[in-house]
Amino acid sequence: MADGAPGLRERKKAETALRIHRTALALFDERGFDEVSVQEIADAAEVSKMTVFNYYGSKEDLIFRPMEEHFQDAVRAVRDRLPGESALEAVRRDFLEMVTARDPSIGLHAEPFGRRIRRVMMTTPALRERAYASSEKGARELADLLTGETGDAVQALIAAATLTAARNALVEEHHRRIDAGESVDTVAADAAARAAHAFALVEHGLGDYARRPA
Repeated sequence: MADGAPGLRERKKAETALRIHRTALALFDERGFDEVSVQEIADAAEVSKMTVFNYYGSKEDLIFRPMEEHFQDAVRAVRDRLPGESALEAVRRDFLEMVTARDPSIGLHAEPFGRRIRRVMMTTPALRERAYASSEKGARELADLLTGETGDAVQALIAAATLTAARNALVEEHHRRIDAGESVDTVAADAAARAAHAFALVEHGLGDYARRPA
């Protein structure tokens, strides 16, 4: 086995976790999150109910566990930014790299798996509330990071909220257009330009944005 390569046991555990997750998502998408029991998921995935809970601590984790880390994407980008790079430049660069990679977490992958997760989440009040709370937690962590670096809590909160809102708006637009019938390729084709405009608005401030004609 090559150095760093996962062993057979690790691979089998990863395969089991993925099978449970995909099985649960299919059932949730078909019947609704609240209408599916963990026992039904276990039976469909051909594992025990205890195995489901061993891999996922709760029924909600079956949706959130594989994606929750993405609520910290902006924090990670800023924390790991390059020498001389600003917080905005880091978040913008990271997002544009995800656009180029057609990352599922920003809604640009042709595989509909990520959109099914979002559909289940947005149609289930408890999951939707957890998503909003996780997004807010990510923004707060970014604000805390920036406060620690700059010493200015107010500006850090404003910067974190604005950067997080810009990312969220872009991701939402990807999903909105694809849900409306546009192809992933069409949406991805102008995603970089759309992101550049969004982050330019953040960079230069609102200024004359939406000034009412005299």
